[in-house]
Amino acid sequence: MTETSSFTPQAHTGSDELSSSIQRWAVKVEYNGTGLVGWQRQTNGPSVQEFLEHAASCIAGKRTVNSITAGRTDAGVHATGQVAHLDFPADIALKPHQVRDGLSYYLKPHAIAVIQAAPVPPDWSARFSATWRSYRYRILNRPTRAALGAGLLWHVRGHLDIDLMQEAGNHLLGLHDFTSFRAAACQANSPVRSIDHLHVARHDDEVHVTVKARSFLHHQVRNIVGTLVLTGHKRWKPERVAEALAARRRSAAGPTAPPDGLYLTGVGYDPDPFA
Repeated sequence: MTETSSFTPQAHTGSDELSSSIQRWAVKVEYNGTGLVGWQRQTNGPSVQEFLEHAASCIAGKRTVNSITAGRTDAGVHATGQVAHLDFPADIALKPHQVRDGLSYYLKPHAIAVIQAAPVPPDWSARFSATWRSYRYRILNRPTRAALGAGLLWHVRGHLDIDLMQEAGNHLLGLHDFTSFRAAACQANSPVRSIDHLHVARHDDEVHVTVKARSFLHHQVRNIVGTLVLTGHKRWKPERVAEALAARRRSAAGPTAPPDGLYLTGVGYDPDPFA
């Protein structure tokens, strides 16, 4: 459902029983995904979920605290506004600053921090209550590689024409079948998605591609960025992006951009628990 794979929801418990046994907290998290296998707990390396649930367990007296996230980012992908919910035992007295600061304390020394925390109703879901998600992709567009930003952006040599990239990206706005822009291993039931916002801008030596939608397919943003770079280098005309979209075939679109430059920047809710 995101730039990620899908997951199987947990079975729902009756609301009265659930509310008496847990207290649910929404947390906003930022992290550097370098060296992590992504959000989801896996056996082949460390994950954000593993570290966050361990930190929550420390607050809960070593009792298990489960989490659900708004979007499962891939290995190497970063976040400035990821959202998850945590189910703490009901018998612990917690305040927002205690959840925020306690989790961030126990997350050290990992490059993961909780920047906001808020209590939410027991039927609130970080995933299913979300109304939109936004990503930003950072491209370093200069001849020399990054000395300070290694692992945090994609270094692309050769000048990128952002006007051509924007013109190409405009073909992807709205409701479409994005088969050409999703990973072959994508588990989503449908390739149809609606992109509400796609903006390309230059900031000194960096080019940023910002994309917003209710949900995303696996690798969708990275495949879009890899394709837009072809137009920025004038190897593709912008109209070819529309042709690739219409082809509904992954091989018709451009390459997958590396995970380094991708950031989950925000998740929207109505009402916003962090407001």
